[in-house]
Amino acid sequence: MSERALINQLKGLDAGPVSVSGWVETVRDQKKVQFVILRDETGAVQLVNPATRPAEDGTEQDADALALTELISGLATGTFLTATGELKHDERVKLGGVEIKLAGLHIAAAALPETPIAADSAPDKRMDWRFLDLRQRRNNLIFRVQTTLEHAMRSYWVERDYIEVHSPKLMATASESNAELFSLEYFGDQTAYLAQSPQFFKQMAQVAGFGKIFEIAPAFRADPSFTSRHATEFTSIDAEISWIDSHEDVATMQEELLAAAIGAVKEKHGAEIEELFGLEIQVPAIPFPRIPLAEALEIVKSRGYEVPRTDGDLDPEGERQISAYVEETYGHQFVFITDYHPEIRAFYHMRDEQTGLTKSYDLLFKGVEITTGAQREHRVDVLIEQAREKGLEPEHLEFYLDFFRYGAPPHGGFGMGLARVLMLLLGESSIREVTYLFRGPTRLAP
Repeated sequence: MSERALINQLKGLDAGPVSVSGWVETVRDQKKVQFVILRDETGAVQLVNPATRPAEDGTEQDADALALTELISGLATGTFLTATGELKHDERVKLGGVEIKLAGLHIAAAALPETPIAADSAPDKRMDWRFLDLRQRRNNLIFRVQTTLEHAMRSYWVERDYIEVHSPKLMATASESNAELFSLEYFGDQTAYLAQSPQFFKQMAQVAGFGKIFEIAPAFRADPSFTSRHATEFTSIDAEISWIDSHEDVATMQEELLAAAIGAVKEKHGAEIEELFGLEIQVPAIPFPRIPLAEALEIVKSRGYEVPRTDGDLDPEGERQISAYVEETYGHQFVFITDYHPEIRAFYHMRDEQTGLTKSYDLLFKGVEITTGAQREHRVDVLIEQAREKGLEPEHLEFYLDFFRYGAPPHGGFGMGLARVLMLLLGESSIREVTYLFRGPTRLAP
């Protein structure tokens, strides 16, 4: 591999010979000088070439210089190349205070002259050409932020002795319900299902004695929704812990996790996010506000909005209203909505013996639900009874119920959508913008 300098390293290098590689962003081909803006994964730099044009009187000229000028004149946006030349420091250069006086170019792969999309192309058009869309500095930053966010979460867990697991995504039965399942033929007469979540296997790890686990992995929902926050394939962030007293222990862990992760994003990318997204990252204060669902519904009603749902849960506008109340009252972007009725919760959520409500919560961030968390029911007889109440046949859940027939600790956890967190953190309008390659009801490519 040749000696290659990354563009963000140039300012710290001494003036002199240098080699950089990347793709052509713009070309300004003037009569006496040519400028090429070359971008790599770390930034952009200006390449300068004093243009050598064919002499009108037939005077012999430097063939190499003439060839370089002609090569630059024919460059198309997006061409990948390596540039060699002389690095010069000049504070008058707006692009990083450095430029490279070209000595030569080596084209790795030329681009077609007509680019099929522009920065202002419609979202669907940009998604058709996602590999080109991702070349924008703003989009590059999204996935640097994602990397920092995930790394900070992993660091939080690993430093506290959590075990990372990789649960299977092919399942013999539904992971939570028979709805929203993708099925596929599996070796002849068998049917397999793509996992909606790692829920059952997270709980299995508790019964196996792992204690504290986490997973960041794909999940699949056959949901025909076309909203800004739904996808048929998404990255789920999951954690499960043993020996808890209630769902409050799970919520405490999650708020610490998010504060640490968002703090890491602000420290590493805060200035660039402010420049490119026009917003300041706010590291959330701990603890996050907690509001029981019944109280939240009353607060929303007092603000002039009555939730039309008949199941007693908040709808999207209700979530926005209660989040606006929390922002106004507590100056906080997060709120835990707690104490859900069993009718709108999964059969495996533990119920409070005094109130009959579930020991569970939803976490809202800037008016959007990003998490459901709960203490799980670990007593097999209660699980069977609660499953029957939900119209589920225990014999269809035998592999899951077996986990609890040989002893189980009190435990709980949460599942959180990575794309939703990124979308809200960066103020984007849709998870499509923060998903590397989005999958929805009408999109399977690229």
